[in-house]
Amino acid sequence: MIDVTTDTTATPPLLQTRGVTKNFGQVRALAGVSVSIAKGETVAIMGPSGSGKSTLLHCLSGVLLPDQGDVVFDGQTVSALKDRPRSHLRLSRFGFVFQDGQLIPELTARENVALPLLLTGTPRGKAIDAADALLGRLGLAELRTRRPGDMSGGQAQRTAIARALVTNPSVVFADEPSGALDQATGHEMMQMLTTTVAMAGASLVLVTHDVNVARWCGRLLEIRDGLVHADRRLDPSAATAAEVLR
Repeated sequence: MIDVTTDTTATPPLLQTRGVTKNFGQVRALAGVSVSIAKGETVAIMGPSGSGKSTLLHCLSGVLLPDQGDVVFDGQTVSALKDRPRSHLRLSRFGFVFQDGQLIPELTARENVALPLLLTGTPRGKAIDAADALLGRLGLAELRTRRPGDMSGGQAQRTAIARALVTNPSVVFADEPSGALDQATGHEMMQMLTTTVAMAGASLVLVTHDVNVARWCGRLLEIRDGLVHADRRLDPSAATAAEVLR
């Protein structure tokens, strides 16, 4: 049963899917999903293993193309773009935070953060300055010349957050961002992620199996068998696990 309490009709959505299906061989991961995400909205996607939640995230972000249906970002049909313009869109307008950070081990923190800017043609000096500024805001100024192997898990994830935000993206996608962290560090990381994304005026879309992570968002999409089973508002300041899963 779908309990839709989010009104996205007042203004055009920033990001949406329209009847998206995605198959992997004989397995249907998404079975006609239509969702709309507004500018500045924070959305958690939850569901059992194999429900299609990560596939939905990857279709929304243009990493995967749907077999049917459309993905539209800021009025542009992402699913109709060729590989190169779609890659440029991901690099310039989207930010990504993954469970294990996926930092490049040979690069320093500042070089990892600066990389998306360098790949879009920003001069190295300007890109490094932007990276240093973000690392400073996230409490990592003294670690800017360290490599990922010399950081704690929490420090590496904060560096990944800085990398996701360095291009001033419109949407940040996070896939199990606290999955490799202990509870206390994960709490700190989620507080930092949601705060910095909000300060940047970006939307946040994250996949999680953890209700304590989902409660940081203002909206929950519950995916089951490739369909949106529930779509409801959450109160990040007061939500309990029982409320998230009700």
